[in-house]
Amino acid sequence: MDPHPATRPPGGAIADTMTRSRDRAFVGRATELARFRAALDGAAGARSVHYLHGPGGIGKSALLRRFARDARAAGRTVVEVDGRTVDPTPEGFQEAIGAALTDPALVLLVDTFERCQGLEGWLWERFLPQLPAGAIAVVAGRTAPEPYWTADPGWAGLLWLTSLRNLTPDDATDFLRTLGVPAGVHRALLAFTGGNPLALALAAAVAAQDDAGASSWEPRQDVIAGLLPRLIGEVPGPAHRRALEVCAHAYVTTESLLRAVMGPAAAELFGWLRVQPFIEATSAGLFPHDVIREALERDLRWRDHQEFAELHRQVHQYFAEQLRAVPEARLLPATGALIYLYRSDGLMSQFNTWSETGLVEDLPFRPEQRGRVLELVAAAEGERSAAIAAYWLDQQPGAFRVYRSTQTGDLVACSAWLRLTGPEGGEVDPVVAAAWHHGRANGGVRAGEHIAVARFSVSATAYQRPSAAMTLTQWRATGEMVRADRLAFSHIVMRDDGYWNDHLRDINMLPIDAAPTVGDHRYALFCHDWRAQPADAWLREKSTSVVSGAPMTAAVSAHRGELVVLSRPEFDAAVRDALRSLRHPRALAGNPLNRSRLVAESGQTLAEVLSGAMTALREERGGEKRHRALTVTYLKGSPTQEAAAARLGLPFSTYRRHLASGTEQLGDLLWHRELHGAP
Repeated sequence: MDPHPATRPPGGAIADTMTRSRDRAFVGRATELARFRAALDGAAGARSVHYLHGPGGIGKSALLRRFARDARAAGRTVVEVDGRTVDPTPEGFQEAIGAALTDPALVLLVDTFERCQGLEGWLWERFLPQLPAGAIAVVAGRTAPEPYWTADPGWAGLLWLTSLRNLTPDDATDFLRTLGVPAGVHRALLAFTGGNPLALALAAAVAAQDDAGASSWEPRQDVIAGLLPRLIGEVPGPAHRRALEVCAHAYVTTESLLRAVMGPAAAELFGWLRVQPFIEATSAGLFPHDVIREALERDLRWRDHQEFAELHRQVHQYFAEQLRAVPEARLLPATGALIYLYRSDGLMSQFNTWSETGLVEDLPFRPEQRGRVLELVAAAEGERSAAIAAYWLDQQPGAFRVYRSTQTGDLVACSAWLRLTGPEGGEVDPVVAAAWHHGRANGGVRAGEHIAVARFSVSATAYQRPSAAMTLTQWRATGEMVRADRLAFSHIVMRDDGYWNDHLRDINMLPIDAAPTVGDHRYALFCHDWRAQPADAWLREKSTSVVSGAPMTAAVSAHRGELVVLSRPEFDAAVRDALRSLRHPRALAGNPLNRSRLVAESGQTLAEVLSGAMTALREERGGEKRHRALTVTYLKGSPTQEAAAARLGLPFSTYRRHLASGTEQLGDLLWHRELHGAP
C-alpha cells in the first residue's frame, strides 16, 4: 500500500487545519491588505511592487501567507520564494520562479530577503522591471531598501514601501483572544511584548496554560531565550551585544553615552545600532522596540546580574552627570532619561508616563497667562487656593510653569517651584507656613540655605493623577532638587487623599506631621532633608535599590536618622571641641561632628577628617605656618600653648595669631565641605 497517496484524505490534511488556525489568528494589517487587494483588482492608483520591512517577529511571513491566500482566491498564479533556501544568485532566483516569470497573472512573494540582500541592485535594476504588466511582486525583509532605489522617480507610481509595525493594542488583544489567553493576563502580555506578534505568540503559549493573574505574570526565561535570537538575529561580537544592552537600558542612546560605556569603539557601534531593523532613530538618539528592550534587560539580569549592575552603574553615572551639567533648557529630557533607569523600581512606571510626554509642552509662565493659571487652580482647588496662587504669582512669577497641549494649543496645566530663603508667605499660605514650621523643628535653615515647595500641581483633565503634565511636573521638581545649591528641605505638595503616599515614600519623600487645610481641601507635604541625605547620596541609594530590589526607604531612613544638622556657630564650636579632644578618643567620640554630613560622607573617622583638613591648609597662601601651629598644638600633644610656641620657636603672640587664624581657616574649610561635600 502506498504510504503517500496522491489524493487528499476525506477529512482533509493537517495542512488544511493549520491554514484555518492561521486564518483565525490573523489580525490587523488592514492598510497593507487593502493596498494588496487593490493591486489584485487592478484598481486605479494601485501599485505592482510592495516592499515590506521590519524586525524579526513583526509578522512579515504571516502577512505574505495572507497575501498568498487572497491571490489564489482571485485566480492568480502564486509563486513563493524564501531567501533562506533560494540560491542567492540571479540565475538561482529566476530558476525558483520558473515559467511563471512571464505570466501576467503572477503574484511573486519573496520572504526573508535579507538572506539574499546581495541581489538588491539586480532586483531593482534588472529583475523587477522585466515583470509583465499585471504581475505583482511583494518583497519582505528585515532591512529597508537602499534609499537610492526608492528615490528613483521611475518607481514613484509603482512601489509601496511599508515599515511593518507592532500590532495596535486592539489588534493585539484580539490576537490573544483567538489564542485562548485569559483576559486577566492580557495587560501584562501587552506590556511585555509591545504588540510584537512573535513575542505575543510565544508568551501566549505559556500564559494560556498558566493560572497566574495579571499582577503576577512575567515572561519565563524559556520565552525570552526563544525570542531573542529570532528578534535580533546574529550579533557580530561581545561589544555589539554590550551596545545592545546599553541601548535597552537607556531611554535613548547617543554616541556620547556609548563612548562613556564602551570607549573608542563607540562610533562604530553606534553606526551598527542605527541600521538594525529593531532600532528606531529620533532627534534625541536611538531606542529599541519595546519587546527587544524588555527581553534584553531581563536576559542580562538573569544571565549575569553582576554585569547588569556594572552596566547600570556606568549608565547611571553618565546621566547623573548630564543632569548636573546641561543648560536649563535641557533639564526635563535630562531628568527623564535619569528617572527612566529607575523604571523597574517600586511604582516608578505607574507614576511616570514617558510615552505621553509629547502631548504637552512645558513653558515658562508669561504675565498674559495669569488669568488662565488662576482659572486652572480655582477649578481644581477652589477660590481660596487661587487667591494664594495669585499672591505667589506676584511674589515669584518665575517659579511658575505652564503646560500647553501640543494638539490644541490650550494651556491645560500649571505648577510652581517656590524657592524660599526666609519665612515669607507663611501668613498668606498655610502650606508654606507648615513647611517653615517643619524646617524650624528639624535643624532650622542655616544662613545661605533655602527651602523649596512644589506647589499648585494642577491639570485640567487629570488633577494630580498620572498624566503627561504631571510627569513633566515631577521631572522638573526632581531636576531642581538634584541641581540645587544649598537646598535644606524640599516639599512636594499633594491633595491629602493617600494616592501619592507609597510612591513618594519609596523615593524617600517622607510625609510631615502637619496637613494644612486650604479652602475645602487638606494637603499633604512630603519632605526630604537634603543636608541629611544630599542629592548624590540620594541618587546612589535609588540606583542601588534598582539593582538589588531592596526598598530605598529602609536604608535611607536609617541613614537620615543618624545625621545632625548644625548651625554655623554650633559647627564652629564643635570643631574647636574636636581639636581639643583629638588625643582623647572617648571625648572625641561624643562630638556631634561624628554625626554630621562632613564625616558620614567621607568614609573616615572624625580624627582623620580633621588631620586631612589640616594638611590641606598647607596648600593655601600662608597655610604652612597655620598648619604647623595646629599640628603642634593638637596632633603632637603639647601640654600648654606656651610649650607649643616654644617648640615652634615663635613669640607667644605670633603663635597665638597663627593658631587663631589656622582654626578659623580650618573651620571655613570644614564648613564648606559640610554644605557642599568634599572635593
